[in-house]
Amino acid sequence: MPAASSNPGSADALASGLPITLRDGSPVYVRPIRPEDADELRAGFERLSPESRYRRFLTYTEHLGPAFVRYLTDVDHHDHEALIAVAEDGSGVGVARYVRSASDRASAEAAVTVVDDWQGRGAGTALLALLADRARAEGIERFTALLLASNREMLALFRELGVVRTIDRRSGTIEIEIALPATGTGPNLAELLRGSASGRYAVSPAHMADAPERP
Repeated sequence: MPAASSNPGSADALASGLPITLRDGSPVYVRPIRPEDADELRAGFERLSPESRYRRFLTYTEHLGPAFVRYLTDVDHHDHEALIAVAEDGSGVGVARYVRSASDRASAEAAVTVVDDWQGRGAGTALLALLADRARAEGIERFTALLLASNREMLALFRELGVVRTIDRRSGTIEIEIALPATGTGPNLAELLRGSASGRYAVSPAHMADAPERP
């Protein structure tokens, strides 16, 4: 694995894989996703529990079709970025993704997915931090995400924190906006990730509605 770069937000720093040691001591490396990761993405999806699939896609998705997998892996790494974490044996650990808004170039929808057997080990936190670095390097200032409207506990928590802005309400979900800090992720993004990983609320980019059909 290559040595870590002093500028992790640059595409060059991640191109060959950035080594990361998770909080449980497990080594992984993170790099931009590539079209040839399609099979590994499908394999990682199969390792998600039905609950994790629902939290990620806000629907019970049984499999990923070819066009949808192509959408998820063949990205431009500027307006649509996806970072994949890979274990030493080459298996996928998780993916962090943003898609820039067509109407607001400083805003992007973001999501982080970690396979069930790697959850709780710090992979999602590491992916989110690098995704935030990439977003800042591309001029993105805000992340948006969907929350399940039925989860009143988490909605109340965010209102108390005063860190988010509700920008849209849809059937069963609420879209929120969180400003990226100047560096790192800050407690607000970290809380968003922890809530997602524990199932307290869903984080799933609304742009998926415009992607190719999943079957």
